[in-house]
Order: sequence, then C-alpha cells, then structure tokens
Amino acid sequence: MIVRMWEVRGYPPTFSELLQWVCDIAVPTMEQHYQHISTEVFSSTDHRIVVISRWHGQPPDAPQPPADLVARSAHAWDFTPVDR
Repeated sequence: MIVRMWEVRGYPPTFSELLQWVCDIAVPTMEQHYQHISTEVFSSTDHRIVVISRWHGQPPDAPQPPADLVARSAHAWDFTPVDR
C-alpha cells in the first residue's frame, strides 16, 4: 500500500472555492481510479488543504487545481506503512 499526502495552499478570499474544488472535483477523480482505497481531506487555519489517500500500488497524479485559487502550487509525497 502507498499513502499519498497531497497539499495545496489557497488564498484567504478564495479558500472556500479551493476547498470546494478539492471535494467536488479532485477527490472524486481520485476515487474513480481502480487502485484507490480511501481518501481523507483536512483543512487548516492557514489556508492549507491536505488530502491523504491510500492506494494499491502507485497512485496517479492528482488533478491540478485552478491556478487562480492557489497561493502555492500543490505538492505530493508518497509514504509506505511501517511495521513496528
């Protein structure tokens, strides 16, 4: 299993629009992929959105958010679980 953390920072005046785009467009697009297991979405008071998704195998690239809604381009990191 691979866990992908995808993060984007929005502008304060349009943060709700960015969050809506993530929930209505980006996450449903990810969830349609056959290797998708689950997804969680988190937001912070400093206008960041983090999406944690779990995958069987290598996840596809996330959709790119509308440029006019992001203060900094999206970044993604992949992790694998650690047995402890």
